Amino acid sequence: MKKFFIFFVIVLSVPTYAINPPAEKAQGIFLAFGVGPRMPVGNLSNSTDLGYGFNIEVSYTDNGVLPFFVFAKVGFEQYPGSQSFYQETQYSNLSTNAFPLQLGVRYYFSPLLEQVVLFIPIVELSASFTYFDKLHEFKAGSGISNFTEETAKFGATAGVGLSMFLMEIIASYNYLESNQFISVDLKVRIPLFINY
Repeated sequence: MKKFFIFFVIVLSVPTYAINPPAEKAQGIFLAFGVGPRMPVGNLSNSTDLGYGFNIEVSYTDNGVLPFFVFAKVGFEQYPGSQSFYQETQYSNLSTNAFPLQLGVRYYFSPLLEQVVLFIPIVELSASFTYFDKLHEFKAGSGISNFTEETAKFGATAGVGLSMFLMEIIASYNYLESNQFISVDLKVRIPLFINY
C-alpha cells in the first residue's frame, strides 16, 4: 500500500511540473568569494603598481518580483607604491589599503552556450563607499616625517563578465575621485537558499 501511494504521488506530480515548470519562478540567496588583480588607472597609476583584492558578497533574487540580482559586497584591496615613484620622489614606501563596501544590481542574460558548459553573460552596476588607509614613509635625511592618511570616498562601479553559475569571471571599472582602477575577479558562488 505504501509503495502504491508513493507511485501515485509521483505520477500526479509529473503533469503538474510539466504544465508549470518550477524554474519559471525562482528565489534564492547566494554567497560568493572573489579574488583578483587591481590595475590602477589615472592618478592612482602615477604612484602605485598592480595591486590585489578579495571580497565576500551576498546576493538575492526573486524573479517573480525583480528581473535581476541585488547584492552587497565587502572587500579588501592593497596597492604597493611603484619603483619609478620612489626614484622620482622622497618616498621610501607608499602602501595603500582600501576597504570597499558596494551595493548594486546584476543582470544575467540568456546563455550563450548550454550544451556542455553553461556560459551566461552578465553585467553589473553598483554604488560604493571605500575607506582608505595610506601609509607614507620617506627616505632617511629627507626631513619629512612619516604619517598615515585616512580618507573615505564614494564612487561607482560598472562590470561585465561571464558566469558558469557556480563560477564567474568579471572585469569592472571602478571610479573613485583620484582612485580609479580596473578589477578582474574570479568568483566562486555558493547557493545558501533556493526556492522554485
